[in-house]
Amino acid sequence: MIGRAVLASLLALNLAAAPAAAAAPEECNPKKGTLKLPAGEPWAQKRLDIKAAWQLTRGAGVTVAVVDSGADYHPQVQLSKIIDETHTGYRDCVGHGTAVSGIIGARYLSGVPFHGVAPDARIVMVKQSNKTEGDINTLVNAINDAVDAKADVINVSVRASDNASLKAAVQRALDNDIVVVAAAGNVTGPDDQDVPAYPAAYEGVLAVGAATPDGKRADSSNAVTPVGVLGPGTDITAPWPGRSYMRGLQGTSFASPYVAGTAALVRARFPKLNQEQVRRRIIATADGTSGAGTGAGMVNPLLALTAVLPYEAANGPVVAEPPPSALPANAVAKVPARDEKAMGVAMAVGTGALMVVLVAGALVLLIPLGRRRGWRPGRASSS
Repeated sequence: MIGRAVLASLLALNLAAAPAAAAAPEECNPKKGTLKLPAGEPWAQKRLDIKAAWQLTRGAGVTVAVVDSGADYHPQVQLSKIIDETHTGYRDCVGHGTAVSGIIGARYLSGVPFHGVAPDARIVMVKQSNKTEGDINTLVNAINDAVDAKADVINVSVRASDNASLKAAVQRALDNDIVVVAAAGNVTGPDDQDVPAYPAAYEGVLAVGAATPDGKRADSSNAVTPVGVLGPGTDITAPWPGRSYMRGLQGTSFASPYVAGTAALVRARFPKLNQEQVRRRIIATADGTSGAGTGAGMVNPLLALTAVLPYEAANGPVVAEPPPSALPANAVAKVPARDEKAMGVAMAVGTGALMVVLVAGALVLLIPLGRRRGWRPGRASSS
């Protein structure tokens, strides 16, 4: 288990406006994870009922850019591209980026209890930091890289101070019809109480707070940032460097990718919705507010894919047909071709059976009547 002080710094990924260029750390040695997970799905997956949403889509055709600390190789985390703004290599020296990428798009493996929200989405890693702190200019460049990579969704599990260049980069992403999802930030000390986190606090960004299993806001989740929805943010399990997993992760850093994954599902299901409509749909279908800093409440992927919203067009948004890979095997039986010959035989047999029933019914009524009149079946009456 990660120590409390180390955990707080790990989850925040605070960005300082330091002018110095990013440099490779002296060592790249993330905390050790576990190679084997206990049986049973993590609570976050069960709470969001992610597999039910897969009946409709698994996020195919959608690109999610993860602006983070890189990503190590992991059997479940398959990145389509890595952009390194730090010039230190793809490796994830803190584990943060590997975990966030996995929550969004880890592939489903039989026998492994963990999986991502949108396993068929295309994941692009944009490495903006090699430590728990980074350079604001590198973050700005990373967001611009994500725009240039033609992402449909950008996840930023980073908190920084308000900055004109950062605001411009976020606005550029929104103008390019990209859903921007960002962590609301963690409260790591008394000074954090009155300080909103950026880019989450910018208008148009879907800011995500951290929730406990009962849907309440976690104590560490920043309530000052204008939160849109909550995502699971305590006792989180996720992929980790070393082909392992880390358990007990906490913070809005890990709540945000659950919402980014949901945004990928919505974009795959409703390809004609723009980024603002996607954001509004996710907020409108959340489970309901539970106080300050909770926004509209816990994100609800299945409802986000199925709800009919009154402010949308009369016929609802255009729905993409679910690809065959979105449906589990044997979930829907194929309708057999119409067999005219078999139908004719069946009708003939049915008609014959009906005639037998009618004749039998008539005999039941007529035989007693005939007996009363002095006749029996098979005998002719004498004159």
